[in-house]
Amino acid sequence: MWSKKELIDKQADFWVHIAAGLTLTASCQAVGVDRVTGRRWRQATGGRIPRKRPAPSGRYLSLTERLQIADLHIGGATVRDIAEAIGRVPSTVSRELARNSSSARPGKRRKYAPYAAQERAQRVSARPKVSRFENPELAWVVQEKLCLKWSPQQISHHLSVTFPDRPQMQVSHESIYQAQYVQGRGHLRADLHEHLRSGRAVRRPRGTATTKAPKIAGMVMISERPAEAADRAVPGHWEGDLILGSNCRSAIATLVERQSRYVMLVHLPGGNHSATTVRDGLLKTIATLPQHPRKSLTRDQGTELARHVEITLATKMDIYFCDPHSPWQRGSNENTNGLLRQYFPKGTDLSVHSPDRLLEVAAELNGRPRKTLGWATPAEAMQRLLFDPSQPIVATTA
Repeated sequence: MWSKKELIDKQADFWVHIAAGLTLTASCQAVGVDRVTGRRWRQATGGRIPRKRPAPSGRYLSLTERLQIADLHIGGATVRDIAEAIGRVPSTVSRELARNSSSARPGKRRKYAPYAAQERAQRVSARPKVSRFENPELAWVVQEKLCLKWSPQQISHHLSVTFPDRPQMQVSHESIYQAQYVQGRGHLRADLHEHLRSGRAVRRPRGTATTKAPKIAGMVMISERPAEAADRAVPGHWEGDLILGSNCRSAIATLVERQSRYVMLVHLPGGNHSATTVRDGLLKTIATLPQHPRKSLTRDQGTELARHVEITLATKMDIYFCDPHSPWQRGSNENTNGLLRQYFPKGTDLSVHSPDRLLEVAAELNGRPRKTLGWATPAEAMQRLLFDPSQPIVATTA
């Protein structure tokens, strides 16, 4: 481990290399730090090269830094100028001033009190703190929803709607996550992290995929997909994919409607995901839909869709293919696949799941409230789509 002075020197050298035109990776290698550290340094300044070496700082503002903020604030410096002078990000300075400044009189700047701010920070940071989950009723509700595989954000919204006049029964989604990362707080069980989508009790950075996608004859690329599908303004545009079992020997096909986020799971007999089996499974599932919500299907370039022309002819749905290594072009489907891994973990045999089990899982997912739908459920959104298309669905691009 480096000392604080050594780390500051490395950070200064890092910016010298960046200013000279080196890439992030090359600059990190030159000063002997990993890419995560270099990326954090770059994000702290918004990618701008600092004009001076950042001052040493810990996680929290010190009294010295607060006195600097006060002097610069009185002198009329902007938030960004203050942040650069003390080696902090602008948002830290902005929040500090907002929390610890008196109300401004007309035509006057708000007065910042550094000593009072330091005393308040020390008081607020005092440990230990009593967890919200010491409340058995709150812990029981959160535990119940986690066992139904609701996300912490869904649970937090549910609590605020169900108990609007009881602050002790409300908690942020971040607090729910943190309660899992410290092996259960208060009356929460220590194993509840297993019900999170990731199944992990700690956070970790995501890696990047390097697998090359195969080519398929006659593909129509996503760049030719109509704009109405891209902005989710018109229902009936779907995304599809496969989730694979152990050693890629079994699979389940997925379909997600882009506007409503409604999920349909396609049973593949024996887990076989050949082009013929996938074609037959998709045709059988799509046939359960009326014609008006069948406009297009967007897929990756997996060979299981090699018979896409036959699917288009039978269903009248246009099929578009994503660019290689571009999972964000099927964002709803990628998000859904993550949710499905709570039911069908990686490294397991997916052929053991019956069509009835797939219907059960899809119904549970479609019954969860979604923030992107204004906290309606996908089932409710699809109901409106099928029987009352004139009613708009509140949907975002997530």
